[in-house]
Amino acid sequence: MGADTTSIGGALVPTIIKSEPSDSSAGAPSPPQSEMEQESDKDILCPICMQIIKDAFLTACGHSFCYMCIVTHLQNKSDCPCCSHFLTSNHLYPNFLLNKLLMKTSARQTAKTATPLEQLRQALERGCEASVKDLESLMSLLSEKKSKMEQEEAETNLQILLDFMLRLRKKKLDELNEIQSDLQYIKEDIHAVERRRIELYRRRDRYSAKLRMLGDDPSSKSARPSVVDKHSGATASRPGQSRLTSGDLQNKKADAKSSASHLLLRKDSYAGSDTQSPSHSGQVLARKRRVHAQFNDLQDCYLQKRRYWVKQMPEQQGRDSLSLNREGYSVGLEDFQSVLSTFTRYSRLRVVAELRHGDLFHSANIVSSIEFDRDDELFATAGVSRQIKIFEFSSVVNEPTDSQCPVAEMSTRAKLSCLSWNKCAKNHIASSDYEGIVTVWDVTTRQSVMEYEEHEKRAWSVDFSRTDPSMLVSGSDDCKVKVWCTNEEASVLNIDMKANICSVKYNPGSSIHVAVGSADHHIHYYDLRNVSQPLYIFSGHRKAVSYVKFLSNDELASASTDSTLRLWDVKENVPLRTFRGHANEKNFVGLTVNSEYIACGSETNEVFVYHKAISKPAAWHKFNDSETEEGEEDAGSYFISAVCWKSDSPTMVTANSQGTIKVLVLAP
Repeated sequence: MGADTTSIGGALVPTIIKSEPSDSSAGAPSPPQSEMEQESDKDILCPICMQIIKDAFLTACGHSFCYMCIVTHLQNKSDCPCCSHFLTSNHLYPNFLLNKLLMKTSARQTAKTATPLEQLRQALERGCEASVKDLESLMSLLSEKKSKMEQEEAETNLQILLDFMLRLRKKKLDELNEIQSDLQYIKEDIHAVERRRIELYRRRDRYSAKLRMLGDDPSSKSARPSVVDKHSGATASRPGQSRLTSGDLQNKKADAKSSASHLLLRKDSYAGSDTQSPSHSGQVLARKRRVHAQFNDLQDCYLQKRRYWVKQMPEQQGRDSLSLNREGYSVGLEDFQSVLSTFTRYSRLRVVAELRHGDLFHSANIVSSIEFDRDDELFATAGVSRQIKIFEFSSVVNEPTDSQCPVAEMSTRAKLSCLSWNKCAKNHIASSDYEGIVTVWDVTTRQSVMEYEEHEKRAWSVDFSRTDPSMLVSGSDDCKVKVWCTNEEASVLNIDMKANICSVKYNPGSSIHVAVGSADHHIHYYDLRNVSQPLYIFSGHRKAVSYVKFLSNDELASASTDSTLRLWDVKENVPLRTFRGHANEKNFVGLTVNSEYIACGSETNEVFVYHKAISKPAAWHKFNDSETEEGEEDAGSYFISAVCWKSDSPTMVTANSQGTIKVLVLAP
């Protein structure tokens, strides 16, 4: 009891200290002057408006009010607001004494709070007596004060202006230095590209010259007539014969014409003229158009990479020895060339195969998830039809649509939300469903291997670890992330969060790092060795984060219902880029990534593909309106529900909410 009392007393110490003076009233100090003034101020407040009384009037019962306050009150009631005594407007009288006191009180308060200038003005307005000499002295003093203040104000204005101009000059000089540095990079890179281009043209010319030498070999030419003469009996020319035949003259002219055209070709090549075939020239022109259309983003990408690599190599010697590749390119230019070539290589999505996921027995055909197996030979689909279907990719692409059937099917008790194929055990695939159950399936036997039922609500996402095939992670509407081991019957780790979990994903290079997309608009990046708090929290989305996917060990892509995708650097904990173009405000529309491209669906029934270095779409494809059968709802209500790349190839499998599955390929 003693310990408890002490702790409670400690919590209430401030209260005890305040109450001690009241216990010894004999030694209590008198209230300070300010408190007395506050008490007196309360006596001159109007009981109705609780402000200082203006134009005081006294009632027959002895109470004072503002005239307007008491008149307004008596229009509604006939009693005194203080004592409820019967009262009418005839029982009101001016309180002259109180008005005088109020005027004096107001004057004292004004004198206390007014500035010296206001006091002087009030004194002059009240008719303060002053001689002409005093007024002239006062005016001279005011004039000097005015001049001094004007000078100080002018100096201040000039100081502010000078500070602004100095800052502006520094900013512009920094920009100029940056532009000059950029121009120097561009100049160096132009020379490097031109040298490389000339080398390629020379190599092509050497190759062409070798072909001509093989075709114009004199020994082969002399050998052919001798053989003909031997077999045909034709007469050979005499030794020393100098006369040229018409055929020899034509050959000489042809050789000269060929040499001249070759020299012209070399000259045109170095000058940069197009000597390619018409089809190749058309492709080059189309790629140039794509560059012009996204020039600003490409410019930013080039400068960003060039500056980054210069900062990575601050020493000039190291820069000279390490920053050039075997083609003479700097590392930044080589990095940008990779982006430029991959970005301009494709401009559209082409359909190579199509199939229907739904059947006669299931009207709900939404495909929630598509996943390729370890070897990209099989892909699995799942959705609200409560079935996992396994398709052979080569059969889907090569066989007619009517003969395309799944090689395996597995039925579930609830609607499915997500699939994850084990990248080490080819026959194992995990699923999560609307009842919160996480199941590991054996595709070969078509039976469940493990079932985990710890989630209390719908489980939205599940993912196998790439580095440890026995580990998987799941996220649910119960605001919990659970880590499972296929060798254990219960979860081995639990992370409690404050918002619904929409997506979970293992880092492909680690079995201890997990990214979590949440309804709180953030991505939480956890180290599973310490889950008390996230390693990083990535903020920027304005709505729920529906998907998270890793492009590499350091690059993470996220999708949100704010109609944006975002790219993050999980190593440096910084945002890299925001992608816009698709529409996504309420549905799960799918997200898939490879090392270079990010693809997602849209609520406009379109698939969008973004290059990771460019914020605008590189290609897109719309599911045709003709897919809507007669009597069905408007095709405009359909949306893309799942997308999946076939590893790092330009091929992806997509599905929409109608149950139509398409195999799309990026094309020039």
